[in-house]
Amino acid sequence: MAPSASRRRFRAPAPTVRLRLTALYGSVLLVTGAVMLTIGYVLVRDNLRPYHSLRVELERLGIHPVRGEFGFPPGSATAKLIHTVEDQILRGALHRLLIEYVVALIAITAISVVMGWLLAGRALAPLRKITATARRVSGENLGERIALSGPADELKELADTFDGMLGRLDAAFASQRHFVASASHELRTPLAIMRTEVDVALGDPDGGVEDLRQMGEAVRETVDRCERLIASLLVLARSEAATKHDERVDIAALVGDCVTDLQARAQEADVRLQVDLRPAWCKGDTSLLERLVANLLDNGIHHNVRGGYLRAATSVRDEHMTLVVSNGGPRLDPGRVAELTEPFRRLDRSVPGFGLGLSIVQSVAQAHGGTATLTAPECGGLEVRVELPALEPPQAQPPTPAPAKRRGRIRVLPTA
Repeated sequence: MAPSASRRRFRAPAPTVRLRLTALYGSVLLVTGAVMLTIGYVLVRDNLRPYHSLRVELERLGIHPVRGEFGFPPGSATAKLIHTVEDQILRGALHRLLIEYVVALIAITAISVVMGWLLAGRALAPLRKITATARRVSGENLGERIALSGPADELKELADTFDGMLGRLDAAFASQRHFVASASHELRTPLAIMRTEVDVALGDPDGGVEDLRQMGEAVRETVDRCERLIASLLVLARSEAATKHDERVDIAALVGDCVTDLQARAQEADVRLQVDLRPAWCKGDTSLLERLVANLLDNGIHHNVRGGYLRAATSVRDEHMTLVVSNGGPRLDPGRVAELTEPFRRLDRSVPGFGLGLSIVQSVAQAHGGTATLTAPECGGLEVRVELPALEPPQAQPPTPAPAKRRGRIRVLPTA
């Protein structure tokens, strides 16, 4: 037990990236330097001819070569002496050169290790900043950013990616808090109304059948409002969790059916319906795409003016199908139009509704790999452009059903 505990206590820490980079730098330079010095040593050994040193040594001994190689006949005692001296000088020079090369290699390796340690520390400094920021960030502190400066290298790209992720998380947390607060408020209000109606009815000792009927109608209306809200929330949650899109759907056919269902409401609101439907096939969940179309058209009638218009057009271009729904109405602030896709966002609180219709539209579009873009025309009203990946139409394509042929297929939830 004791030896095992001792080994665990004195276990060396895991090598850091800085240490590994330093070891890598030092090892590469050590191997490269050793190879280069070895090659240099071999070249010097093969080409070294110490003639000058040999002549100086011979003159010191009183020998003056005048004929033949070094002035002496081969095989003589003097020639042997010359060769012996030459070998000694060559070996001594190579030995000194070898020692100097080894010392230089050790010194260069040591310097490279120190420089590698410093350079690795400087190169990894942004990573330490990123790590420190990541440790400080929490659900209540998502507004902090790394904001790394410097050249556009991999570390700068990593820091910018991390900042982008923090921005998306911050927006998601803010949207979630707003969603919870708004949903709580929307649900608390009808509950308060029902409690008040019941308390008033029960607190009136002289209340009759007519009072109870009025209380029941008020409670029923409030319950209907809660049902519409819960249904919209369920559709929103379902669209965000949708993962299987296996059905072939013609958006033009869905628009035609929905226009047929909404003709009576459009006439009652004095809104002109204008459609330009061309086959637009895509793959997806039919019920969710029906809800997308119904919400757009219902929103165009509900947020309109008397004598206004509602246009719906479908088309296919560049492997994308497009659904454009535009309606008349008061002029909107272009800078705030994008807020309408957030849950419970309404630019005009006086208009009945929950502010979930366009949120469902955007969620369904994103779940099907598409986009929903909102713009505010200069003439007023709102234009919504939904783009989804298109499919090739079937070989035997039936004609797009004209409005006023079918009724009651799509159940529209008004004022979502």
